[in-house]
Amino acid sequence: MMDMDSPNRNTIFEFLHRLLFEILLRTDGRTTDILETLMDETMSVHVIRQEQINEEHAGLLGESSGAPYYIRESILISNKTHFVVSHNIALVCSKFVPAPMFEAISSKHEGIGKTVSALGLPTSRKVADFGWRNEQEAVDLFQKPIKLHFARENERSPFKKYAIYFESVPGIYLLEYFNPDLLRHRLKQVLNEQQRTGE
Repeated sequence: MMDMDSPNRNTIFEFLHRLLFEILLRTDGRTTDILETLMDETMSVHVIRQEQINEEHAGLLGESSGAPYYIRESILISNKTHFVVSHNIALVCSKFVPAPMFEAISSKHEGIGKTVSALGLPTSRKVADFGWRNEQEAVDLFQKPIKLHFARENERSPFKKYAIYFESVPGIYLLEYFNPDLLRHRLKQVLNEQQRTGE
């Protein structure tokens, strides 16, 4: 049994906390897989807004192909405990996204990473930026302030910005903010379960 009452519990927790987010922020793989493994739960997407935007806004990211652009803001929620795991903003360049992928995104039911996997699409990812931001520093893909669903005063949230490439062209730009209480939430679950089973 994990002894969280030991004198070293804070050191252990901080080490695991740093390690978890180092993995999440630096990986160019599917972060949803890592999150579901960590939480021991499946995740669902709740779309906050999804709308078409004009080319002027897309140009802020260096995109000017004339393709229709769609912005999607969503949160990722664990299915059993309804814990908000991440807050995400995506810019979808529909011209460069395969039609089945775009149709699945439009339906608002599945996360982007899960849809890519389910459709078996060949993709690659390129991480552009990552780090930590406090409530005042949190911005969207267009550098506009954003209110995170789990933000607390004087607490920083980890973020990662990257692009998903279809063949050699970036079709989706993503900015993910992760709930900094992920590990604390999961440890509480584990300890509560141990207490119930008497292990």
